[in-house]
Amino acid sequence: MHVGIISDTHDDVEAAQRARTVFEHDGVEVVIHCGDYVAPPTLSAFEGVEVHGVLGNNDGEIGGLHAAFDALGEGSELHGRFAELTFDGVSFAVLHGESTAEVDAIAASETYDVVCYGHHHEREHREVGRTVVLNPGAHYGRVPPDHRTVAVVDTETEAVGFREV
Repeated sequence: MHVGIISDTHDDVEAAQRARTVFEHDGVEVVIHCGDYVAPPTLSAFEGVEVHGVLGNNDGEIGGLHAAFDALGEGSELHGRFAELTFDGVSFAVLHGESTAEVDAIAASETYDVVCYGHHHEREHREVGRTVVLNPGAHYGRVPPDHRTVAVVDTETEAVGFREV
């Protein structure tokens, strides 16, 4: 199974739509969003896709975001500030990640196969023991083009790839 990871879409509906196209091309079956949608319209790009997300520090319209996730259907869910997910036996911890110390502590626990976070607007892929740490990048005007990316995780091989959006 291919899992798409995205974060920090910051109301950029066009970037979310481009990400959806990238995910479709890569055969992504479920999307994880690490927060900072800002407002519900961004989620419309993922209509008909199973999306699991967490809240970021810029997500103020929480009731509207919950309604937008409900409208997506397909088992989509806004999990609050933290999510524990498992797809094909691969466990994911998902948070927005304002505190890198918190991200590092979760990764160092080696409780999860993958720790996904956003907030810092720079893509990252590193390993801490048996745990993969991923920041997929971000999507708004001040982000350099090489960090306007999403990540795709193959649960069978646990390979990670970044795709430009």
